[in-house]
Amino acid sequence: MRTKIVLLIAVAAAIAAIFYSPILKDNHNLTIIESKDEDVEFISFEDGVVGPESITFDPNGGGPYTGVSDGRILKWEEKEHRWTEYASTSPPEFLEMCKGSKDPSKEHECGRPLGLKFSEKTGDLYIADAYHGLMVVHPGESVARVIAVEAGGVPFRFTNGVEINQDNGIVYFTDSSTQYHRRDFMSTIISGDRTSRLMKYDPKTNQVEILLDNLSFLNGVMLSQDGSYLIFAETTTCNIFKYWLQGPKAKTIELITQLSGFPDNIKRSPRGGFWIGLHSKRTTLTKWVLSFPWIRKQLLKVPSDQVLSVSSVMNKIGKPALAVRLTEEGDIVEVLRGGAGKIRHVSEIVEKDGRLWVGSVVLPFLGVHRF
Repeated sequence: MRTKIVLLIAVAAAIAAIFYSPILKDNHNLTIIESKDEDVEFISFEDGVVGPESITFDPNGGGPYTGVSDGRILKWEEKEHRWTEYASTSPPEFLEMCKGSKDPSKEHECGRPLGLKFSEKTGDLYIADAYHGLMVVHPGESVARVIAVEAGGVPFRFTNGVEINQDNGIVYFTDSSTQYHRRDFMSTIISGDRTSRLMKYDPKTNQVEILLDNLSFLNGVMLSQDGSYLIFAETTTCNIFKYWLQGPKAKTIELITQLSGFPDNIKRSPRGGFWIGLHSKRTTLTKWVLSFPWIRKQLLKVPSDQVLSVSSVMNKIGKPALAVRLTEEGDIVEVLRGGAGKIRHVSEIVEKDGRLWVGSVVLPFLGVHRF
């Protein structure tokens, strides 16, 4: 009984620490965007799906497009004010069975599209599907084709972020873990797993190359404006790194900042720098709890659905997650901050034409914030 009580307290403390801690100290030099529900348009989905993790626009500016929990890629038709089906990562034989699903236990069959990016030259849509690997949808097609499911003989287990060099067509993508699936993402953090990899795919040779490995929950990845480096996020450590592609620092990494929240996807801002979505907050208490191997070991014994059940209760209290805009040097210059509103657990921010398109891996809508 005592063990169960200690375990329950440990679970609750860890979840609470992970999801509900202050993210930033007062800094009057920051620009704060207060995101109130009355300032946000909520674009809901039909069929009960959730989780618009990533957002992208096609080469003609159409969209946005986003992937949802049943494996489909949806396109927002703004003039008609409705969603249309663009493609799916589900195998054709599973399309009807999967439609409308938000059951994590079906994700390995239905697919779970995370990172999305169009090639401006070819119109191909590249997809990092958490279970099916790196995929592509060619123009005129509606079912994603698998490009790669392994690198260096090690299968992908949690394909996550994707980015494209629009000049040469090289695709950069991440595999967050070779040990845990997306539905067990909490275990990736709790265990301190360091099997994440940064890779590149060359469409001309159809080859995948590992650029970096032994990382902690590598998540979003984005190319700099001049193409000289990639910026990427380690979710477990909250670290943001540069990986240099060119120049005297080529093939080296550089830590540019550590955030006070768990970072997700990264997108360039047209005003300079990068928007980083923050799934939740992290403080010294989180670090302290997870610094003890015995606590981590006990937490890993708890079934994922129970851990997520506790977290869903905790999700109803505290402040929502935020997003930050960084300079190329790693300084925070802008913060998107909510109150008691609907937007929480932000996975991605895309800034376009004076609007912030807000994605979340758990919410049943896409948010649009005008500023």
